[in-house]
Amino acid sequence: KKKMNPNIRFLMLENLGQTIIPDLGSLESQHDFRTPEFEEFNGKSDSLFFNDGQRRIDFVLVYEDESRKETSKKGTNEKQRRKRQAYESNLICHGLQLEATRSVLDDKLVFVKVHAPWEVLCTYAEIMHIKLPLKPNDLKNRSSAFGTLNWFTKVLSVDESIIKPEQEFFTAPFEKNRMNDFYIVDRDAFFNPATRSRIVYFILSRVKYQLINNVSKFGINRLVNSGIYKAAFPLHDCKFRRQSEDPSCPNERYLLYREWAHPRSIYKKQPLDLIRKYYGEKIGIYFAWLGYYTQMLLLAAVVGVACFLYGYLNQDNCTWSKEVCHPDIGGKIIMCPQCDRLCPFWKLNITCESSKKLCIFDSFGTLVFAVFMGVWVTLFLEFWKRRQAELEYEWDTVELQQEEQARPEYEARCTHIVINEITQEEERIPFTAWGKCIRITLCASAVFFWILLIIASVIGIIVYRLSVFIVFSAKLPKNINGTDPIQKYLTPQTATSITASIISFIIIMILNTIYEKVAIMITNFELPRTQTDYENSLTMKMFLFQFVNYYSSCFYIAFFKGKFVGYPGDPVYWLGKYRNEECDPGGCLLELTTQLTIIMGGKAIWNNIQEVLLPWIMNLIGRFHRVSGSEKITPRWEQDYHLQPMGKLGLFYEYLEMIIQFGFVTLFVASFPLAPLLALVNNILEIRVDAWKLTTQFRRLVPEKAQDIGAWQPIMQGIAILAVVTNAMIIAFTSDMIPRLVYYWSFSVPPYGDHTSYTMEGYINNTLSIFKVADFKNKSKGNPYSELGNHTTCRYRDFRYPPGHPQEYKHNIYYWHVIAAKLAFIIVMEHVIYSVKFFISYAIPDVSKRTKSKIQREKYLTQKLLHENHLKDMTKNMGVIAERMIEAVDNNLRPKLE
Repeated sequence: KKKMNPNIRFLMLENLGQTIIPDLGSLESQHDFRTPEFEEFNGKSDSLFFNDGQRRIDFVLVYEDESRKETSKKGTNEKQRRKRQAYESNLICHGLQLEATRSVLDDKLVFVKVHAPWEVLCTYAEIMHIKLPLKPNDLKNRSSAFGTLNWFTKVLSVDESIIKPEQEFFTAPFEKNRMNDFYIVDRDAFFNPATRSRIVYFILSRVKYQLINNVSKFGINRLVNSGIYKAAFPLHDCKFRRQSEDPSCPNERYLLYREWAHPRSIYKKQPLDLIRKYYGEKIGIYFAWLGYYTQMLLLAAVVGVACFLYGYLNQDNCTWSKEVCHPDIGGKIIMCPQCDRLCPFWKLNITCESSKKLCIFDSFGTLVFAVFMGVWVTLFLEFWKRRQAELEYEWDTVELQQEEQARPEYEARCTHIVINEITQEEERIPFTAWGKCIRITLCASAVFFWILLIIASVIGIIVYRLSVFIVFSAKLPKNINGTDPIQKYLTPQTATSITASIISFIIIMILNTIYEKVAIMITNFELPRTQTDYENSLTMKMFLFQFVNYYSSCFYIAFFKGKFVGYPGDPVYWLGKYRNEECDPGGCLLELTTQLTIIMGGKAIWNNIQEVLLPWIMNLIGRFHRVSGSEKITPRWEQDYHLQPMGKLGLFYEYLEMIIQFGFVTLFVASFPLAPLLALVNNILEIRVDAWKLTTQFRRLVPEKAQDIGAWQPIMQGIAILAVVTNAMIIAFTSDMIPRLVYYWSFSVPPYGDHTSYTMEGYINNTLSIFKVADFKNKSKGNPYSELGNHTTCRYRDFRYPPGHPQEYKHNIYYWHVIAAKLAFIIVMEHVIYSVKFFISYAIPDVSKRTKSKIQREKYLTQKLLHENHLKDMTKNMGVIAERMIEAVDNNLRPKLE
């Protein structure tokens, strides 16, 4: 025992299936936490090495020393200490090297620095199928495709003298027995810090610390969640505001802050290669996608602003709005009450200001913009696929799916043994096929239940709208004289819409917090095998929740409000009690615009508060508490510990935020052409805010590989398909465009109209039906105390025959013309846009010909290089064997010949 190296002994025993638990306290007593050597070497606060200055720190584990706690439970602390010591012993079994040191500012904290030696890195690089350099790549050409615009792109690009381009290599999965084939110039630099941290985290996630009833408990995540360790993270390489004094430090964090996260770099392109190198491909692909999405939004924003300006400049030519505001037309039209008993009669010109605003958004430019956005979203998705394929080649993730391992949580539950149908060998699975069906059924039922709960909250908002509208109708001014600004802008419909939108937004934010925890619980119960499967499953659940939560109120306003109201003599009641809401005479489009503006703007403000202010305030509080020890030199691992942890799902929420925004930009853009502009401004800030947050406020994330944006790609494709339908239906059923076109082309001239030429004059009078006051039922009568004088008839928004007609209060011929035109419009618009989308998808391949050639060329050269090296080795070995055989034959034959 004394003669054998402890690491070798631990490794041998681990291979025999035993769990190593050495003498309790041996690990914590083998290091002198504050040695003169520590003081001498670690006087530099940005040191990234052990006390010897040779071994690099690849990971840091942090725990609180139970023996120095002021209040502690002896039994609980002893159990935690035993688990931690067993875990650290098994880390040594796997070849990792540990070194402990106490905190400079708080002696209760202990930092365990983890180093992976060369042999461990090589072993696990082969297990994880990590691709490493074979030889420099001489294929890729970095010449700009802009030609004469090089001077312009140079201004927008990062200065290559500051952030040097990465050297590119042909790569292949690492194999220890073919190590000589790989491009190893310097062992210390062969595995970069991101790869080293990734390998160490792979080991940390799979090392056992306890065995109970033949069930193994393992993984650093469980230990952190249970409080045995307070944190586990890789180190940043330096301070973000200044370069490290260590000449061997690459200072990548400082470069990222200066050229990426700093506000002065807001106009520059992102240094994607450096982001990928420092944070890994998963973070890199997110920022690449977000940057590309923002670039494409620039075109949509320009067209959207043009359509908005078209409507704004032509609002004075809006004939039907002039009729609403005209004192002899709108001022003399008495409208029927919109609720029972309490609501009074009102004049049409009270909606003058809203009708003017509606002219801006409900114009011919809206139709053009809706068609454009249907094409734009297809171009964005197809060109992103091409860009994504280029990044897969450049970042070496083309065959990533073969490298992914099972999650530790999945492996821990694998207790059932089955025979693999393909390999005919035994393998372990967490549950049988019947158990899997039960879990899927329970998960689907839970998702369905929570979606119903969201719908119930939407119904609650609708009931609020119906109830509060009565109050506003009774309290707000009923007449308009043109002098009081409150009377102009604060109508019952506007007041109800604004307050309901604000309350809806508050409920959405509250429900989001609940649904986040519920979705995680359901996904954990489902137990997906790989991390990608886990994130894809969680993505679908969270998006489904968020989709219903964010968009349900918009769908109600766009497609249900005011569509099933009946008429004053026979209104339709909601839940048998509340009379259904009606839209303004100009439709519900302006209310939908208000809802979108409040939700999009409120969501952007709330997310920035959560993402920026919250971690900044937490770090500020932490620095305030540590101010007493600020005169001491704080090492790098302690500086990083006091930063905020981002969490494994931090990037997931960033994607979710942008996808919800993508839905607002595409699904309801026909009602709000400025949505792309708001999204563009938000995203320009979002990129730099996320960069600042990652670089300055959060601990360094464990680098992860990613081939694409995962389940978000099919979600965006589904939104793009649905957006064509929603925008067509918004134009047809929510806006007033189709009725106006039908009136202009058919009902303004004989035989239905009285005008001699096509005109919009008389449109308002033609679209408001007449109702006889005497025909009111007792329940549906309005407020008898009216300020508008005696009147025998009132008007309402519908296309019905007047009283006294043989078919009184039945839908007239205008109604059926409008319905036919709306259905024809939806069919034509959908078929035209879908045809264009299909043609674009077919014409633009997912992978460019140039990228395909590069991938095939690289595979060919890689295989040739490995094959030639293998043949050289075989030839060399066979030559040696042949020489020995000839020598042996010669030695045997020579005596006989002599």
